[in-house]
This record gives sequence, C-alpha cells and structure tokens, in this order.
Amino acid sequence: MKLKYILIVILCLNLFFPQLLFAQNAQHPESGATQKKLTLDRAVMCEDIKDFAPQNPAVVFSIKIGKVCCYTSFDPVPKKTFIYHKWFHRDSLSTNKRLYLQPPRWATFSTIQLRETDIGPWRVEISDQNGKLLYILRFSITD
Repeated sequence: MKLKYILIVILCLNLFFPQLLFAQNAQHPESGATQKKLTLDRAVMCEDIKDFAPQNPAVVFSIKIGKVCCYTSFDPVPKKTFIYHKWFHRDSLSTNKRLYLQPPRWATFSTIQLRETDIGPWRVEISDQNGKLLYILRFSITD
C-alpha cells in the first residue's frame, strides 16, 4: 500500500514538476546551447516589405516612393531580446526604433516616411540591446 502512494507521488511530481526529477537533462548555463550569440543574418534597405520579405532592395531611392524600409534577420536568436535601428540623415539622428526578437530566429524591420527635406545621404546603425554596433547600412534619397 505504501509503495502505491510513493508511485502516485512520483507520478504527480513528474507531471507537474518534471524538472525536479529530471534535472540532469536541463541545460547547464555553460553548455554550447546557451552560449550561442545573437547573429545578424541579413541586413538590407528596400522599398517595401511583403510577406516578411524585403522588396526592391537598393542603395539609392527616389523621394517619390514615399518610404524606405530597413530589414534585418537574425539566426540564431538565443533568447528574447531587442535591437535598435538608428536612422541618421546627414550624420544627425532622425529616429531610433527599438525592435523585439524571439528565438530561435527572427526577422524585423523599421520604416521611415520620406519628406522633401530627406534628400541626401542616410545610414542605419543596427545595434544590440547593449548598444554594440552590429552593422551599418548606407543609402541615399534622391529626387
């Protein structure tokens, strides 16, 4: 009878708290799986995003298209985190977009609406949540 109760307790623990019984299967903090680092897979400037893919990538855009997008994809994304897209026009910060990433891989984008005063050189600095610069995209807006 006592064995029956012990088995029921073990079964309940296994169902509701499996990490207690099988802790040896948990990832050790120093294992390879947790040491993966956030990796920028692709970064591109484009005219639009459709079906989560960049459309008409380029480095020179006409003001007439009305907007420009910065597309970035990451693989792997080891944990929930965020990145920044910092948009600069003529070396002056125009906007700073905070974008969230989810494991195991993720793509995201930011967009600016173009005005007549936006003609000239631009860059987007892509950085991680700690401010570490990952990549710089340079492009121009023309008439």
